[in-house]
Order: sequence, then C-alpha cells, then structure tokens
Amino acid sequence: MANAVTKEISYEDLKALLGKSQNLLLVDVRNKDEVDKGRIPGSINIPVNAVGDAFSLEPEEFKAKYGVTKPPLDAPELVFHCQMGRRGQMATNKAHELGYVNARNYTGGYKEWSEKEGK
Repeated sequence: MANAVTKEISYEDLKALLGKSQNLLLVDVRNKDEVDKGRIPGSINIPVNAVGDAFSLEPEEFKAKYGVTKPPLDAPELVFHCQMGRRGQMATNKAHELGYVNARNYTGGYKEWSEKEGK
C-alpha cells in the first residue's frame, strides 16, 4: 500500500523507539482539543495545517515555539501521527517535500495507541 515516498511505522516499532531512543521526535498533528483528551507520552503537538510552516522555521524559532530542538533534514526518527492516520500521512508527505527524507507516519494513530495501551 505504501508508495516509495511514504514510510510508515507500526505500533510495535514506535513503542520500541519510545523506549530506547533519545532522538525520536513524535509529532501529534491533531488539533488541540483532541490532544487535550489524551496523547502519546513524549509527543509534541503541531496541528497538520501548521506542519509546513513549523518545519520551515529557523532552528531557534522552532525551539522557542515548540520547546524541542528542530530535527535535521536527515533525522532518522521523525514520526507524525494523528487520530486515524490520514492527517499523519499529509504531515509526513509535507515533511518529505521539505526534505525530511526519513519522516514516517504512525498509521494506527492515537486511536490504535489508546486501544493497545488500554486508555
């Protein structure tokens, strides 16, 4: 199903990364009221319509706005997610357009995460 441009990540792979990686940047692209109802620990919230602008910011502006270091274009562990996968896909595509070659979409989204985590 996935085309060459789009990389996807499974629940299991994401869970493993969350457990061991210091470099993972997990971006929740849902809107704020969705995020307020529950989120994946360690994620930052950048709504899908702001992803292009956010990842076009200068590194110091990005850090000031989002509280985390802006990942380099070749960041190995940049993951986007939404509720069900579609907006995460859009955000991942946008990141690829901006040159983030390894950006991936967690296709299960928060829906799958919350089911698996029993939340």
